[in-house]
Amino acid sequence: MECLGRPPRVGFIGAGKMACAILEGMVLSDQIQAINVLVSAPSDRNLRKFKGCGCSVTHSNVAVVEDCKVVFLATKPHVLPGVLKEISSAVTKEHIIISVAASITLQTLEKFLPPGTKVLRAMPNLPCVVQTGAVVFARGSYAGNQEAAVLKTLMSGCGLCEETPESYIDIHTGLSGSGVAYVYMFAEALGEGAVKMGMPVGLANKIAAQTLLGAAKMILETGEHPAKLRNDVCTPGGTTIYACHELEKGGLRSTVMNAVEAATKRAQEMGKS
Repeated sequence: MECLGRPPRVGFIGAGKMACAILEGMVLSDQIQAINVLVSAPSDRNLRKFKGCGCSVTHSNVAVVEDCKVVFLATKPHVLPGVLKEISSAVTKEHIIISVAASITLQTLEKFLPPGTKVLRAMPNLPCVVQTGAVVFARGSYAGNQEAAVLKTLMSGCGLCEETPESYIDIHTGLSGSGVAYVYMFAEALGEGAVKMGMPVGLANKIAAQTLLGAAKMILETGEHPAKLRNDVCTPGGTTIYACHELEKGGLRSTVMNAVEAATKRAQEMGKS
């Protein structure tokens, strides 16, 4: 199959923020050239950015399937069943169909597509646009090692890409898909604390972002548990342990754990509706 390396044509059905983030990660990392991408959406509004980047665009979802052997489904979840019915007759056993629509299960995808279709379900997050995203994916009944390798090759340019059981995907949504917003809230609060103490807002936000980046890099590169790294910073009677005490009094850890649980449960509920 010609998709074993870099597929010559990649299609996107849906032209929203997530499609844009994935595509930018792929193009910036040289996994695909924009001229080899075809994107469909109902209106011109979302297609303008893709066209400006050098991609081909169309209003026909079927045209994407007919032209591309690797197709990303990046529509809103409530729209996807209708799209699947629309494209089903054009899907062959040579296609690799990759859904990044939240909460739509592999079982649902396979139900609407022809028997034997190679389907994968992936869940990226927004930092894919700067090649530091986190992506998990699961295979459908007919997707094998070759199809998984194609997905990993394409998504490797977006950041971390891990294959998991499908049951982890909703957890990933709560942890990382929605988790980006939790981190932005923490960064905002961190910077505002510094502004309160007299630092200019631009500098405060820049240092807050660099602090988060450095802390994350240490977790990934040292392999240490975050608690161990936190304890390394907390000298007896020092500034950090006093600050951590305030965070504990505010219930930071339990609140964040509750947020992950709430987002995960919501993703699971959406998958049942």
